[in-house]
Amino acid sequence: MDYTVIDPKNTVIDADARIGKNTIIEPFCVVGKNCRIGENCIIGSFSYLVSSTVGDFSEIRASRLTDSEVGCRTTVGPDAHLRQNSVVGDGCRVGNFVELKNSVLGDGSKASHLAYIGDAVVGKNCNVGCGAVFVNFDGVSKHRTVVGDNVFIGSNCNLIAPLTLADGTYVACSTTVTKDTMPDDFVIGRSDASVKHGRASRLVAALKEQKTKIDK
Repeated sequence: MDYTVIDPKNTVIDADARIGKNTIIEPFCVVGKNCRIGENCIIGSFSYLVSSTVGDFSEIRASRLTDSEVGCRTTVGPDAHLRQNSVVGDGCRVGNFVELKNSVLGDGSKASHLAYIGDAVVGKNCNVGCGAVFVNFDGVSKHRTVVGDNVFIGSNCNLIAPLTLADGTYVACSTTVTKDTMPDDFVIGRSDASVKHGRASRLVAALKEQKTKIDK
């Protein structure tokens, strides 16, 4: 055996799984049927993989992969979820609490935390910000989002499918995108904050007074 299982008693590896040399399997992992793990990988504790492929020099940390593919030199997790034929390219980052469903994340692209990418194709060298949601379901049907290369999607954005973002599009944080873009477009769809100077203490006092009346 050319790979290392730190704690065989607390690790499940299916007889059908194939694991490359110099890979490390940490305790409390499940490597299920039809899994192919490359060389020099780390499969971190509490990871669960079924019918999935992991490329060389990649790292999976406390994450769940089903029917999915991860490229080389890519990091996934902790607490990420890849499912339903998702494909993550080489040199990517899929961070904590990121879910991919039936989606492609191109080489060099990153979704570092708290994002949902569903029914989408994301190009190369893209950034998907914290809290971004690919809104794929209208209550009846699922719809697809296509994102080109070198696209920046800021934090807390909603992409309403069906939608296409062309190469080089920049989506400002807190923007809801409903229309297709052209290359090099800048998209912003938020209103400026209204600041009421010296009103915070008055607001808190009013809220406390209201609560007192309700509690009586």
